[in-house]
Amino acid sequence: MIVLGCNGFTLGAEVFATQFGAVGTEKHYILGHDSGAALLVDGKLVAAVEEERLNREKKTSDFPINAVQWCLEHAGIEFSDIDVIAIPWNFSNDVFDATMHDLASAPLKPAEKVDRLRRIGELFDKAVGREAMLADFAARTGFTPDPDKVVFVQHHLAHAMTGYYMAGQKDTAFLISDGRAELLSSLTGEIRDGRIKVFEDSLISANDSLGNLFAAITRFLGFVPNNDEYKVMGLSGFAEAPSPNPFLENIVRLHEGGRYSLVMPHDPANPRCFDDLFVKGFGPYQDTVEYKAKVAAAAQDLLTAVTSHQVRALESKTDLNHLLFEGGLALNCVNNTKLLEGSRFEDMEVSFGASDTGVVIGAAVFAWANHPDNTAEVKYADTVTPYLGPEYDTTTIESALNEFSDQVRWTRLTQDEVVDQVAKLLTDKVVIGWFQGRMEHGPRALGHRSILANPKFPDIKDVINTRVKHREPFRPFAPIVLESDAPKIFEMGRKPRSPYMTFVFPVRPEYHDIIPGATHVDGTSRVQTITDEAAPLLSRLLREFTALTDVPCLINTSFNVAGEPIVCAPVDAVKCFLSTEIDYLVLGNYLVTKTDQAA
Repeated sequence: MIVLGCNGFTLGAEVFATQFGAVGTEKHYILGHDSGAALLVDGKLVAAVEEERLNREKKTSDFPINAVQWCLEHAGIEFSDIDVIAIPWNFSNDVFDATMHDLASAPLKPAEKVDRLRRIGELFDKAVGREAMLADFAARTGFTPDPDKVVFVQHHLAHAMTGYYMAGQKDTAFLISDGRAELLSSLTGEIRDGRIKVFEDSLISANDSLGNLFAAITRFLGFVPNNDEYKVMGLSGFAEAPSPNPFLENIVRLHEGGRYSLVMPHDPANPRCFDDLFVKGFGPYQDTVEYKAKVAAAAQDLLTAVTSHQVRALESKTDLNHLLFEGGLALNCVNNTKLLEGSRFEDMEVSFGASDTGVVIGAAVFAWANHPDNTAEVKYADTVTPYLGPEYDTTTIESALNEFSDQVRWTRLTQDEVVDQVAKLLTDKVVIGWFQGRMEHGPRALGHRSILANPKFPDIKDVINTRVKHREPFRPFAPIVLESDAPKIFEMGRKPRSPYMTFVFPVRPEYHDIIPGATHVDGTSRVQTITDEAAPLLSRLLREFTALTDVPCLINTSFNVAGEPIVCAPVDAVKCFLSTEIDYLVLGNYLVTKTDQAA
């Protein structure tokens, strides 16, 4: 059975811009962001890619025509071969009716209700309604799907199945939390034998969204909401959370059973509706690191307090010992570690597709696992890799190099020579673009489209932030380390591994002076562990580098500049290389330098 997962709306950005003001700073406050496609063949995930990697528009919400076409071409199939199309949204008639009920009971003037009804109707009619999605698919692909072969999956259930599939399909409890989906922003439950049970008393409405509140804090601090929340996370390490916490005192209320609410509904028509409460708690906004760090530390404390409240309630409702955390809030790796360490769960997993990048995978898995042609005992693939996107041959690489032959020069090496020469280059204070194999899926570079550097230099963070990434100087960088070496360098706690860079761990004191470039101001690192099986070439490079330097890890950050998607094709890599002060580019087996670079 072949299942295509698909997320994105042709008119989504336009409707949200004209009807909800999603422009400028608010441009990512839309549904369908991080659009993409995934292909599941007889239960095996064979391809997945975000549309932004192909159309080069960061966090695009457009219909993923390029991603869909690439997935089909990669598998060698046609549209007519697809058995099921899975959409990670379910804006059914019941959802519309519930939305109307909420609007009818809202404390608004009749004219305001009429105006909002018009805008909501426009959204359903042109973008998120079932008929609109089917028409969009047909218009963009030229293939009209049989409505009976299209499965609309509740967004949060798609998140849950993404995590379940990635974590090895073991029975598990789950927490899902993000900005909003059809009607909700968070829920908890269990998955047993591939079947989902939602704990109905755990549902949190979109009006009380912790994700939207965190986005409002991001906006208040001068960043882009639904995009720059990781900057708030990074800033939080520069300050201690105040006690009492103004967010918990003035804005969020915790209730029995793991529920919570905001003191007033989040209002998409007034994105700065909480600003007066922020000023009440922290004083007037100041554009200083000290002020922003104080607010950020309080925001982190808020996030941990609320999600821990949910997890404690979940513990009382399940006898399972494994926990999944998925949804946009699960990208906050500082919080993830605290959640696990403060719980009774033996382990907790956060997938490489925890944000909306992964829902195309989860929707496909859900549709396949629940298809009537499948038996109750659905058999999944034994292993899952994040390296699911496009790969390019030497002909394509050479074509990209020849396109810029007046600006670059290159040498073709064997794989042994790549490992040997790059390891030697990394002994110095250099920055290397590393481009290998299939594109990784998700928001984080996991070693195939990465920038690498030596973490022993204390100022290497400043070098990369200013010369390469063109971003704020407070931003930390993550280390990549062999899974077998990780416990010697980091206090891993209950986590034997962290392959997707979704957890933070304290750096052991004896390594603070050895890897200062990969150690945040609070003494922690967002670690990615690798194995010989998962990343053979990168593992070899890391072993050789360690043998030369006694430094047991490398800095690994995404191969892009601020505001741009991670590079996908060789030509993207060459363009990024030439537009920054990256010192060397490793493009497959080619070592590339700039023509004006000193010998």
